[in-house]
Amino acid sequence: MEFIDEKIQQYAETFTTQENEILKQLNRDTHAKILMPRMLSGHLQGQFLSMISCMIQPEKILEIGTYTGYSAICLAKGLKPNGILHTIDINEELETFVSEYFEKANLKNKIQYHIGNALNIISQINETFDLVFIDADKENYCNYFDLVIDKVKSGGFILADNVLWSGKVLEDKKDKDTLSIHHYNQKIMLDTRVENILLPIRDGIMIARKL
Repeated sequence: MEFIDEKIQQYAETFTTQENEILKQLNRDTHAKILMPRMLSGHLQGQFLSMISCMIQPEKILEIGTYTGYSAICLAKGLKPNGILHTIDINEELETFVSEYFEKANLKNKIQYHIGNALNIISQINETFDLVFIDADKENYCNYFDLVIDKVKSGGFILADNVLWSGKVLEDKKDKDTLSIHHYNQKIMLDTRVENILLPIRDGIMIARKL
């Protein structure tokens, strides 16, 4: 993610609504206590996700890849009063940490937190989603899309994070994860069921709208 000019990033964050106290604390605790804190959505992307959610005002959200819960808290901001966010993560070691933050954010009744393999869990969730956010293992991005596309309502949105992969998608020789991301981007471009835009926010976000 270092390919975006640091001064531009700082300027953008300066002129973006600041994190609330829960998100600030979660940001600090993730960096202080959890491995690989760069996986956190963070201030700028988190506010973007909140904005998207508030614009859509979804009733049902699916998040694939919870990590420490920052993005889930941001996405939940736009939920309708009776809305539910399902979030899936394979790392059971983070369950207590994440659940405590969902409770601090008063979202325990709004978020259903699933621990396990998303490839198995998605098919078990009998919902139609207004919004899906994919931010898990890169090699399965295409598989996740295939699993969720029929669960997304017409006009609904599928967002995928890290689609620029620190700029590695431009390299001639691509490693396994980079190839997976590149194949996902190609897949979305060729799928006639959606229209899409790739935004160079942070590490890149692909937005696909189901037609």
